[in-house]
Amino acid sequence: MKIGLDVLGGDYAPNSTITGAIEAQKILQGNQRLVLIGDEYDTINRLKQAGADPDNFDYIHAPDVISMHEHPTKAISQKPNSSIAKGFELLKNGELDSFASAGNTGAMLVGAMFSVKTIPGVLRPAIATNVPKIKSGYGILLDVGANADCKPEMLNQFAILGSLYAEHVYGVENPKVGLLNIGEEEEKGNNLTIATYPLLKENSKINFIGNTEGRDLFTDLADVYVCDGFTGNVVLKLAESFYVVTLKKGMKDDFFDRFNYERYGGSPILGVNAPVIIGHGISTPEAIKNMVLLSKDMIESKFIDKIKSAFN
Repeated sequence: MKIGLDVLGGDYAPNSTITGAIEAQKILQGNQRLVLIGDEYDTINRLKQAGADPDNFDYIHAPDVISMHEHPTKAISQKPNSSIAKGFELLKNGELDSFASAGNTGAMLVGAMFSVKTIPGVLRPAIATNVPKIKSGYGILLDVGANADCKPEMLNQFAILGSLYAEHVYGVENPKVGLLNIGEEEEKGNNLTIATYPLLKENSKINFIGNTEGRDLFTDLADVYVCDGFTGNVVLKLAESFYVVTLKKGMKDDFFDRFNYERYGGSPILGVNAPVIIGHGISTPEAIKNMVLLSKDMIESKFIDKIKSAFN
């Protein structure tokens, strides 16, 4: 197993990425290799300074960085030696089994779409994230930013992608799917949700429970919440702020601790032909470690094959 990690991606890279890689490597099995993509010489020096054995990792020399403010499509094409472009080149060629980066989100999306490409039958990939449940565990929310404007058919597919992710990566049996809406009644909502509801109702590949509201998000009502990327991103940013507020208020609570992005590491792009994980720009070593471990879980679960079968 070859797990690709962008060493240069993120606000605190390469320090946080290398420290996170060292911690992740301690957990990986002998046949699971972490491939560090970035400035090879600098990476090896930093590993030595941290007291880690450089022989425990593989390396790809890609010294250029795509910054957070660069245009994604231009940067991918104009910087072939950037860590993100190189990562996707290796993923496309089958030299990596997964690729993760806390770098430019747009470049990660563009790179995934143009290199490994969308799985046949999938209209548009979606970014999924975890939402903590009050009792325990997590629900899945998607899309949270890949598609600001959606068609009903896309939301119908997001439901399938989210269900497969909840089932095969998180081990949820027959996950319940809810359509995020402004009311429980079938006729409630905007044009998008009203048109999406009957598609979800007739979809035999999911366990659809009907409309769900914002107040249901942290309950056991559903395991997968489906929405357009605009709505999902607003919800995600609001939810992330809860954790920050509790810290500022000096509150300590396990439920709010589970809003901490570090715990789950990153958000997968669901619907492309290989596991691709997008990390938070402010990823700490703990977040990087968990992003690598999520990559491992997605590879081990043969998640991509499950999607291909569902959309075949």
